[in-house]
Amino acid sequence: MEPNAAGRIDPHLVTYHDPSSVEAEIFKILRTNILFPKTGEPPRSIMVTSAIPGDGKSFVAANLAISIAQGIEEHVLLMDCDMRRPSIHSRFGFSLGVAGLSDYLAHNKPLESLLKKTVVDKLTILPGGPTPQNPSELLSSQAMKELLKEAKNRYSDRYIIVDSPPPQLTAETTALAKYIDGIILVVRYGVTPKDTIKDLLEQLGREKVLGVVMNGYRIPTTERYGYGKYKKYKKY
Repeated sequence: MEPNAAGRIDPHLVTYHDPSSVEAEIFKILRTNILFPKTGEPPRSIMVTSAIPGDGKSFVAANLAISIAQGIEEHVLLMDCDMRRPSIHSRFGFSLGVAGLSDYLAHNKPLESLLKKTVVDKLTILPGGPTPQNPSELLSSQAMKELLKEAKNRYSDRYIIVDSPPPQLTAETTALAKYIDGIILVVRYGVTPKDTIKDLLEQLGREKVLGVVMNGYRIPTTERYGYGKYKKYKKY
């Protein structure tokens, strides 16, 4: 961690700042649904994406990663694959311009030198890094495929959370989806068009969609946090 980084942790990371809050409890429910499915094995790699910008995918990805890491045994690697608009690094107190995924894919920087430990025990992040000129090509490359494979298989107790941009705006998310075990779709209550959600489900593949997180559903008792008043997990 950088000096004093803990003091710059995004206040919207409710699972870190207030783990006993209503909002944090909702993320625990989401965590339970993912880690303990009714049938089959839990997905080891999970993409979090949205239908349109501003739905809150990075907020959900970061809080979900924290919630899983707060479990007894699970370790988490949170990867920022939104290299056009990276934000995960700043949410955890790291400065603008920190090296990350783009440096690994474009310049062959050693992965170990790019991973950042956070103030959350058992949670490591891979920042997006400086915005490259060709994010679609980098995220569709064999190197990216091998990175996901290695990260998933190297440690049996590690879960990978991938923050990715809306697939209808960028080509790389659809390519990434092929290498991911499961997908969580974030929509904003009363904002995200239903037809857009239906199209996105077809584009990503319904069989891979674990569920939908409805962001921004207001409940009066949870007015403390202005970004996401309430998170509802809906099994698709």
